[in-house]
Amino acid sequence: MTDPETLLRAMFDAAVAAADPMVCVPPNLPPAPKGRLIVVGAGKASARMAQAVETHWSGPLEGVVVTRYGHGAPCERITIHEASHPVPDQAGVDATRAILDAVTGLTEDDLVLALISGGGSALLTAPAGKITLDEKRAVNQALLKSGAAIGEMNTVRKHLSDVKGGGLAAAAWPAPVLSLMISDVPGDEPGVIASGPTVGTESDPETALALLEQYGIDIPASIRAHLEGRTPPPGPQDERLSRTENRVIAAPQLSLEAAASVAREAGVTPVILGDAIEGESRDVAKVHAGMAMQVIRHGQPLPSPCVLISGGETTVTVRGDGRGGRNVEFCLALAVALDGANGVWAIAGDTDGIDGAEEIAGAIVTPDLLARARAAGHDPLASLARNDGHGFFEAMKAQVITGPTLTNVNDFRAVLIP
Repeated sequence: MTDPETLLRAMFDAAVAAADPMVCVPPNLPPAPKGRLIVVGAGKASARMAQAVETHWSGPLEGVVVTRYGHGAPCERITIHEASHPVPDQAGVDATRAILDAVTGLTEDDLVLALISGGGSALLTAPAGKITLDEKRAVNQALLKSGAAIGEMNTVRKHLSDVKGGGLAAAAWPAPVLSLMISDVPGDEPGVIASGPTVGTESDPETALALLEQYGIDIPASIRAHLEGRTPPPGPQDERLSRTENRVIAAPQLSLEAAASVAREAGVTPVILGDAIEGESRDVAKVHAGMAMQVIRHGQPLPSPCVLISGGETTVTVRGDGRGGRNVEFCLALAVALDGANGVWAIAGDTDGIDGAEEIAGAIVTPDLLARARAAGHDPLASLARNDGHGFFEAMKAQVITGPTLTNVNDFRAVLIP
C-alpha cells in the first residue's frame, strides 16, 4: 500500500475527475434541432458544462449560464455570468432574468439545452410575487444554519421562486427542453438538483410554510402572504413541461466507484457504505468511527487493510461561533471519536472544492492529529462544540484545498484502516 495520505488524496481526486463535465457531457449531447439551440444553465459546474458543449458541438448555438463567483470557464458563444452562492445576490437575479429572456418566444423547432448542477438553487434567483431579494436571502441564510436537509431547503426555495420547480421549462414552452444534470443530492432526484428548474413540483405551499415554522425561521410578511395565497409552481402534469426530458449524467455513486478502483489498485479493499448518507455531520462521523473500530477489533465486515467510502450530504446545525463546514466537522468529530486508534486515517471533502461557505474542500485526519493539536494548545472538543472545524484544521495545517473543481457531486468521505 502506498502512503496513506497520498492514497486518500488520490481517491478524492478520482472521485472529482469522474464527474468532470468534459467527460460526462459530450456523450449526452442531442441531435441538432431544426431551429435554434439555446443553452442555459445554473450551478457550480454549469460554466464547465457550457465549455464542454461548445467544444463538442459543431453547429450554431447561443445561450446564458450562471455559476458561482470564481467558477467560470472560457466560452465564446455562451455568455457566462457569475453570482453569489450559497446566499443569492443581485448578480444572480440579473443572470436569471437573462436566462428567462433567452428561452422566451421560442418555437417547437427550437431546443433548449439546460445544464443544471448543484448550487443552481442559489444562483437561479427570481423571487416570486412581492417577495424581495433581501427577504429571500434572509430565509435562505436561516435555512442554511437550521440543520434542515437539502431536500427540505429546496422545497421551500421552489415555492419562493418563479424559475425553480419547473419554472424554467415552463418559460421555454413550446420549445422542447433537454436538461443535463450533475447530481449533488442524495438519491439523485432531478426535482431536488438545484431545486428542479425543469421538473414539476409535487409539494404544495402549505408544506413549505410548515417547514419554515418547523425550523423556527422568521417568516417575512410577503413570504407568508405568498405561501398562504397557495400559488404553486408548475406541477408534474403541467402541459408546459410535457416536452421536457431530465437526464442525470453524473452522480455520487459513479465517483465513489472511481475512488474504490484507486483503492483496489493500491491493494486496499474498498467498502462503499452508501452514496446518499444524510444526518448531522458529527453523528455520521460517530457511526463511521464505530465501523472502523469493528474492523480493528473483529475484522468485520472485512479485515484490514480496507477503506470505508461514503457519499451524500450531511448537515451542521451551527450553535457556536465557528465557521461550520460539514466535511471539516465530520473529520473533527471522527478524530475525537477515534482518538488515534490503531493508525486510522481519513479524508472528507466536498467535490466542488467548497465546504460550506469556505474556499476549502475539507480535511485530512491522521492518527496523531489530536496529540499534535493538544501539544500545540488546541482543544479539539472545544473546537467541535463551537462548530469550528475550519479553524481547527487551518491551525493544524490539515486542510484539503483544491480551488474550484468546476463540478459537484456532493461530499466524499473515506476512512482508511491500514
